[in-house]
Amino acid sequence: MEPDPKPESPEEPAPPAPEPTAPEVPPPVPEPAALPAEPEVPALPAEGTPDAATEAAPAEKPKKEPRKPKKRPVYEMKLFERYDLKEVVVHDAGLAKYINLDPIVIPHTGGRWGAKPFGKARTNIVERLINGMMRTEVYTGKKAKSYRVVRSAFEIIEKKAGRNPVQVLVDALEKSAPREEVTRLRFGGISVPRSVDVAPSRRLDMALRSICQGSVQASFKNKKAAAECLADELLLAAKGEMQSAAVAKKEELERVSGSAR
Repeated sequence: MEPDPKPESPEEPAPPAPEPTAPEVPPPVPEPAALPAEPEVPALPAEGTPDAATEAAPAEKPKKEPRKPKKRPVYEMKLFERYDLKEVVVHDAGLAKYINLDPIVIPHTGGRWGAKPFGKARTNIVERLINGMMRTEVYTGKKAKSYRVVRSAFEIIEKKAGRNPVQVLVDALEKSAPREEVTRLRFGGISVPRSVDVAPSRRLDMALRSICQGSVQASFKNKKAAAECLADELLLAAKGEMQSAAVAKKEELERVSGSAR
């Protein structure tokens, strides 16, 4: 017996075909950065030309600039920080070599030139005046006291005369320095006075001694202070007046030496 044929089933729809996908595009590769252009090398000049010799020589090293000296502070050296010694003029050519006017603030060198020949010519003239004032028991060895006297006398001179007191001192030394003095010469058994010229160094020593002695003696039994007596002595001697003890002594020495020529 033949099997029964299977009933025909309705046809099933075929599965849809997959949609074609677009092919994947790879990401763009970054372009390499452009390299800097090489600088153009100038062509070397041909040998034998003047440029070839100069360019072939090695470049000279730059010279180092010399070091500039450091600026130091400028300080004007004034006596007692008030009086300029550069303004002082010495009119007597004989004394100019021995009157020391080097700039100094405090005229105290501590006997620096004491043991040297002609060392007093290197000492400031104001310091020599201070040393000359150390006379008698009142001022002997008292440098600070005589220093104050001279400084006070310079202040008084500046007020009275209105001039540089160092210039007044120099003028007083010139007017009171004797040019002649008397010495005794022996002829056989007789001593005869003779007039002789005075050396410039001794002239200055005698003038300083006369001014200091006259001012110190004038301060005794007097109401005036020693500084006022010294100021009056310097002012009178600078004018060449006979009231000055130094000028009076100089005139007496020259009068005696004039009679002994």
